Amino acid sequence: MITGRNIICIASNWFYDPTSKHQVMKVLAERNHVLWVNYHGSRKVQASAADLRTAFKRLGEVLAGPQRVQPNITVLTPMVLPLPGSGLARRLNRRLLVRQIRRALRRLPDRPVQLWSFAPDVAYLAGQFHEECLLYYCVDEFSEFAGYDAPTIRSLEKELIDRSDLVVTTSTRLQETKAPLHERTVLVPHGVDREHFARATDPATAIPDDVADLPHPILGFFGLIQEWVDLELIAEVARRKPDWSIVMIGELRVQTLPVAETGNLHLLGRRPYESLPGYCKAFDVGLIPFRASELTRNVNPIKLREYLAAGLPVVSTPLPEVVAYEPLVEIADGADAFVAACRRALDANGPDQVARRQAAMARETWQAKVEQLSELVEGALGDESFLKKAFPPA
Repeated sequence: MITGRNIICIASNWFYDPTSKHQVMKVLAERNHVLWVNYHGSRKVQASAADLRTAFKRLGEVLAGPQRVQPNITVLTPMVLPLPGSGLARRLNRRLLVRQIRRALRRLPDRPVQLWSFAPDVAYLAGQFHEECLLYYCVDEFSEFAGYDAPTIRSLEKELIDRSDLVVTTSTRLQETKAPLHERTVLVPHGVDREHFARATDPATAIPDDVADLPHPILGFFGLIQEWVDLELIAEVARRKPDWSIVMIGELRVQTLPVAETGNLHLLGRRPYESLPGYCKAFDVGLIPFRASELTRNVNPIKLREYLAAGLPVVSTPLPEVVAYEPLVEIADGADAFVAACRRALDANGPDQVARRQAAMARETWQAKVEQLSELVEGALGDESFLKKAFPPA
């Protein structure tokens, strides 16, 4: 395990719902200090109410300065300009970001520094902190996100990959597209907070009040509800099966809702991460209803492993990373197939099947993933025999 380092983590907002970034850094923080940088310069701010609210919130975080959120994790929200297409803004951001990170580092013990970036467009930070290692942790095909300047992001990501010592990808498709750009590109799929979600099968875990009285079966989803979630599909399932309850937990970031007339579809909004095992205990099936797109073909949804760790049967649209988990999951394309898959999943909910799904997650914990990452980083720092084994010549 990596030990005794100051790890600079360039990532999205710490103060939002937990992601793979949070999970990895929490494990690393057990033996290192993490300086988490809330980076918000990849996407151009739009003149929308949501973006304006976010901008004001970010300003408050900037003014608050570095915050110690856990014993070994400090969060810095830097002042940067969200103008990714502007060369002038990038030059200014470099000066601003480097200065603010260096100032925060001076508050930490004097240790070797590593730079881990989950953002694709910060190659200008390479070499600025005398870091022993630069790792690019690629969890999405960023050029496919709405609001991102695709050509600019692809160009900036290529520059970051060129300057990285190690590139980590979390899906097979990402691995296939990034590997030709860097000889040290490795696939490390997401892990799961297994003990947390296994509480769904603990008799002591309480079911939240807002779902406790819903009619069963309950089909559930949690996660950000954005354009990649197929709400039309979910609405059609709800219309066809009015005796089923469909629960969707997460912030709603879509403009139109095709679900207004479906009284058995319940949009609950965000709920604390700590409460999710209770919701999983109420669910009879976990749903991954993503639209087919280049964006979703590259994703590896963390909720897949979280549902399985909770013992839930899973029904998903045909995402490559989920298909790889058949027969633990049901795959369906279209409303007819989705309803049929949900019926099959409901029939596969016996104690032995629940135990089999949970057992499948035993080796996929975040602790195990960080151990693997640590071995790769240590190899990248100079173990040539390990490098030859991990990255054999083509």
